Amino acid sequence: MTRFEAWARLGAGMGWASAYIERLRGGDVVAFRPRGQSMAGKIESGQLCTVEPIDPAVLRVGDIVLCKVNGREYLHLIKAIQGRRFQIGNNRGRINGWISAEAIFGRCVRVEP
Repeated sequence: MTRFEAWARLGAGMGWASAYIERLRGGDVVAFRPRGQSMAGKIESGQLCTVEPIDPAVLRVGDIVLCKVNGREYLHLIKAIQGRRFQIGNNRGRINGWISAEAIFGRCVRVEP
């Protein structure tokens, strides 16, 4: 996808991870290089992250997941689990909120330079 296509998608209400989420829903494994400092210490800005589709029943506290919280897409940590609800936050102490299992699209299984 070109930068222009990415901006066009954002303008159409799609977030930075929409294409990856679509592929995960189709059963594909995806890899991308997220930017930002919110996961520093676990994922540094620009590192290659591989994300696989996942059955939410096997998710655990501490897993890094590609998810949507309040309409925004994140590659963040599961901080707590209550039944089929998951609390999502970054690696710097910020909590994004609680989501259902349906808002989790994949788990990060590998981080590379």
